[in-house]
Amino acid sequence: MKAKTALLCAAAAALFAAAPAQAQTATQWQAPRAGDWIVTGRLTQVAPTADDPILTSAGGATGLNVDVSDDLMPTLGFTYFFTDHVAVEAILGTTRHEVRAQGGATDVAVHETWVLPPVVTVQYRPLTEGNFSPYVGAGVNGMLFYGGDDKNGFTVDLDDGLGWALQAGADIGLHGPWSLNLDVKKVWFNTDAAVNGGALKSDVKLNPWVISIGVGRKF
Repeated sequence: MKAKTALLCAAAAALFAAAPAQAQTATQWQAPRAGDWIVTGRLTQVAPTADDPILTSAGGATGLNVDVSDDLMPTLGFTYFFTDHVAVEAILGTTRHEVRAQGGATDVAVHETWVLPPVVTVQYRPLTEGNFSPYVGAGVNGMLFYGGDDKNGFTVDLDDGLGWALQAGADIGLHGPWSLNLDVKKVWFNTDAAVNGGALKSDVKLNPWVISIGVGRKF
């Protein structure tokens, strides 16, 4: 979670740093209009909030809970404007997370996995003038687990699936077609985890925060 806080601070600092330059760049970058694209390269922190109980196959308590690590990775975003106010965005990237069982004196790694979490959102952008384009959005995400590596004698199976996402952010004009992008998404996603062939199980609410800062180019 420290990395998530650091990225939020960096995003806030970038916003304040960009503010004095906005008046100077307003004639060089304008809010996107219908038919425009923005392609954005971002540094993205994916921070799951899972803390769910691990149960026996019969549903009994084990005293253990699931912990899933954060990860910081590069991602790409593609935004297309259907109208001056409505756009759709898709993000692509992959992250790696460690799954641990924690409780009492126990803190053991049980699995490590790569996740492909594409997110597609529909955005509303209220401003059509100037070099500041804030937005809110909502959409769906997928969670595809691959490249799993079991740890310490455990076997773990995770179910792929779909979830929901909310989004808020802004593009801030820098120079020419280039802009600074700040973006925060909240994703809701549950996966069923089966440990050691189902001897243990957990309904894991990953529900990650997806926090990004990056640079976009308008086409």
